[in-house]
Amino acid sequence: MNMSNTVYIATSIDGYIARKDGTIDWLMNLPNPDKSDYGFSVFLDRVDGILMGRKSFEGVLEFKQWPYSRPVPVFVLSNTLNELPGNLPVKVEIVRGGLKRIIESLKDRGINNLYVDGGKTIQSFLKEDLIDEMIITRIPILLGAGIPLFGKNNLELNFEHVATEVYNNMLVRSKYLRKK
Repeated sequence: MNMSNTVYIATSIDGYIARKDGTIDWLMNLPNPDKSDYGFSVFLDRVDGILMGRKSFEGVLEFKQWPYSRPVPVFVLSNTLNELPGNLPVKVEIVRGGLKRIIESLKDRGINNLYVDGGKTIQSFLKEDLIDEMIITRIPILLGAGIPLFGKNNLELNFEHVATEVYNNMLVRSKYLRKK
Protein backbone atom coordinates (compact mmCIF):
# COMPACT_ATOMS: atom_id res chain seq x y z
CA MET A 1 0.00 0.00 0.00
CA ASN A 2 1.29 3.46 -0.86
CA MET A 3 1.85 5.88 1.93
CA SER A 4 -0.29 8.98 1.81
CA ASN A 5 0.81 12.27 3.33
CA THR A 6 -2.20 14.52 3.79
CA VAL A 7 -2.56 18.14 4.80
CA TYR A 8 -5.84 18.99 6.57
CA ILE A 9 -5.90 22.64 7.51
CA ALA A 10 -7.96 25.82 7.68
CA THR A 11 -6.90 29.15 6.23
CA SER A 12 -8.24 32.67 6.07
CA ILE A 13 -9.44 33.78 2.62
CA ASP A 14 -6.04 35.48 2.22
CA GLY A 15 -4.19 32.25 2.94
CA TYR A 16 -3.06 32.56 6.56
CA ILE A 17 -3.22 29.64 9.01
CA ALA A 18 -2.60 31.77 12.12
CA ARG A 19 -1.98 35.32 13.22
CA LYS A 20 1.65 36.51 13.30
CA ASP A 21 1.89 35.48 16.96
CA GLY A 22 0.59 31.99 16.12
CA THR A 23 -2.88 32.44 17.63
CA ILE A 24 -5.95 30.95 15.96
CA ASP A 25 -8.71 32.65 17.97
CA TRP A 26 -10.40 33.68 14.69
CA LEU A 27 -10.79 29.98 13.90
CA MET A 28 -11.88 28.86 17.37
CA ASN A 29 -14.57 31.52 17.72
CA LEU A 30 -16.58 30.59 14.63
CA PRO A 31 -20.30 30.11 15.21
CA ASN A 32 -21.03 26.37 15.32
CA PRO A 33 -24.62 25.87 16.52
CA ASP A 34 -24.61 22.13 15.67
CA LYS A 35 -21.24 21.48 17.39
CA SER A 36 -20.04 19.90 14.14
CA ASP A 37 -16.43 18.87 13.61
CA TYR A 38 -17.02 19.45 9.88
CA GLY A 39 -15.74 16.00 8.89
CA PHE A 40 -12.52 16.11 10.93
CA SER A 41 -13.20 12.84 12.82
CA VAL A 42 -13.99 11.08 9.51
CA PHE A 43 -10.63 12.30 8.22
CA LEU A 44 -8.84 11.17 11.40
CA ASP A 45 -10.29 7.67 10.99
CA ARG A 46 -8.09 7.12 7.94
CA VAL A 47 -4.75 8.24 9.39
CA ASP A 48 -2.22 6.10 11.31
CA GLY A 49 -0.13 8.98 12.60
CA ILE A 50 0.09 12.74 12.92
CA LEU A 51 3.34 14.50 12.10
CA MET A 52 3.52 18.13 13.19
CA GLY A 53 6.07 20.80 13.89
CA ARG A 54 7.09 21.89 17.37
CA LYS A 55 5.10 25.13 17.31
CA SER A 56 1.92 23.33 16.27
CA PHE A 57 2.47 20.74 19.01
CA GLU A 58 2.94 23.48 21.60
CA GLY A 59 -0.30 25.04 20.33
CA VAL A 60 -2.15 21.73 20.72
CA LEU A 61 -0.91 21.47 24.31
CA GLU A 62 -2.68 24.76 25.09
CA PHE A 63 -6.09 23.39 24.08
CA LYS A 64 -8.45 22.62 26.95
CA GLN A 65 -8.77 19.06 25.69
CA TRP A 66 -6.86 16.84 23.26
CA PRO A 67 -8.25 17.79 19.82
CA TYR A 68 -7.97 14.37 18.16
CA SER A 69 -11.00 12.12 18.60
CA ARG A 70 -9.06 8.84 18.45
CA PRO A 71 -5.70 7.79 19.87
CA VAL A 72 -3.36 8.29 16.93
CA PRO A 73 0.40 8.47 17.63
CA VAL A 74 1.86 11.96 17.23
CA PHE A 75 5.34 12.61 15.85
CA VAL A 76 6.78 16.05 16.58
CA LEU A 77 9.31 17.26 14.02
CA SER A 78 11.87 19.30 15.94
CA ASN A 79 15.60 19.86 16.10
CA THR A 80 15.34 21.84 19.35
CA LEU A 81 12.85 19.90 21.47
CA ASN A 82 14.51 17.25 23.64
CA GLU A 83 11.77 16.22 26.04
CA LEU A 84 8.01 16.01 26.11
CA PRO A 85 5.59 16.88 28.91
CA GLY A 86 4.15 13.99 30.91
CA ASN A 87 0.47 12.99 31.01
CA LEU A 88 -0.07 13.09 27.26
CA PRO A 89 -3.21 11.17 26.21
CA VAL A 90 -1.45 9.39 23.31
CA LYS A 91 2.01 8.22 22.34
CA VAL A 92 4.06 11.26 21.31
CA GLU A 93 7.58 11.00 19.94
CA ILE A 94 10.15 13.55 18.77
CA VAL A 95 11.50 12.92 15.25
CA ARG A 96 14.34 14.74 13.50
CA GLY A 97 16.41 14.50 10.35
CA GLY A 98 15.55 14.30 6.67
CA LEU A 99 11.85 14.02 5.84
CA LYS A 100 12.27 11.12 3.40
CA ARG A 101 14.16 9.15 6.06
CA ILE A 102 11.54 9.93 8.70
CA ILE A 103 8.75 8.82 6.34
CA GLU A 104 10.59 5.56 5.49
CA SER A 105 11.14 4.85 9.18
CA LEU A 106 7.44 5.42 9.96
CA LYS A 107 6.43 3.25 7.00
CA ASP A 108 8.64 0.45 8.40
CA ARG A 109 6.60 0.75 11.60
CA GLY A 110 3.30 0.36 9.73
CA ILE A 111 2.38 4.05 9.64
CA ASN A 112 1.20 4.49 6.06
CA ASN A 113 -1.22 7.41 6.22
CA LEU A 114 0.19 10.52 7.79
CA TYR A 115 -1.63 13.71 8.73
CA VAL A 116 0.94 16.48 8.17
CA ASP A 117 0.26 19.61 10.24
CA GLY A 118 1.97 22.93 10.94
CA GLY A 119 2.96 25.75 8.60
CA LYS A 120 6.72 25.18 8.38
CA THR A 121 6.27 21.39 8.34
CA ILE A 122 3.76 21.53 5.47
CA GLN A 123 6.04 23.90 3.53
CA SER A 124 9.02 21.56 4.08
CA PHE A 125 7.00 18.58 2.82
CA LEU A 126 5.89 20.55 -0.26
CA LYS A 127 9.48 21.62 -1.01
CA GLU A 128 10.37 17.93 -1.27
CA ASP A 129 7.15 17.03 -3.12
CA LEU A 130 6.01 14.77 -0.28
CA ILE A 131 2.34 15.83 -0.05
CA ASP A 132 -0.18 13.52 -1.77
CA GLU A 133 -3.40 15.23 -0.75
CA MET A 134 -4.50 18.59 0.62
CA ILE A 135 -7.82 19.28 2.32
CA ILE A 136 -8.04 23.03 2.81
CA THR A 137 -10.94 24.77 4.53
CA ARG A 138 -11.28 28.46 3.78
CA ILE A 139 -12.73 30.60 6.58
CA PRO A 140 -14.52 33.82 5.54
CA ILE A 141 -12.11 36.27 7.16
CA LEU A 142 -9.26 38.41 5.82
CA LEU A 143 -6.50 38.51 8.42
CA GLY A 144 -4.30 40.86 6.41
CA ALA A 145 -1.12 39.33 7.83
CA GLY A 146 -0.02 36.21 9.65
CA ILE A 147 1.59 32.83 9.10
CA PRO A 148 0.98 31.77 5.49
CA LEU A 149 0.01 28.23 4.53
CA PHE A 150 2.29 28.31 1.50
CA GLY A 151 5.79 29.71 1.23
CA LYS A 152 8.13 30.13 -1.71
CA ASN A 153 8.83 26.85 -3.45
CA ASN A 154 11.18 26.02 -6.32
CA LEU A 155 8.91 23.21 -7.50
CA GLU A 156 5.76 23.66 -9.53
CA LEU A 157 3.33 21.11 -8.11
CA ASN A 158 0.11 20.22 -9.92
CA PHE A 159 -2.91 19.09 -7.93
CA GLU A 160 -6.29 17.89 -9.13
CA HIS A 161 -9.39 19.34 -7.47
CA VAL A 162 -11.63 16.40 -6.48
CA ALA A 163 -14.30 17.85 -4.18
CA THR A 164 -15.61 20.97 -2.49
CA GLU A 165 -18.13 21.10 0.34
CA VAL A 166 -19.68 24.05 2.14
CA TYR A 167 -20.32 23.74 5.89
CA ASN A 168 -22.57 25.95 8.02
CA ASN A 169 -23.06 28.23 5.00
CA MET A 170 -19.61 29.67 5.65
CA LEU A 171 -16.72 27.16 5.58
CA VAL A 172 -15.54 26.05 2.13
CA ARG A 173 -13.55 22.80 2.25
CA SER A 174 -11.77 21.69 -0.91
CA LYS A 175 -9.85 18.48 -1.50
CA TYR A 176 -6.91 18.25 -3.91
CA LEU A 177 -4.85 15.22 -4.98
CA ARG A 178 -1.26 15.51 -6.20
CA LYS A 179 -0.98 14.84 -9.93
CA LYS A 180 2.32 13.16 -10.76
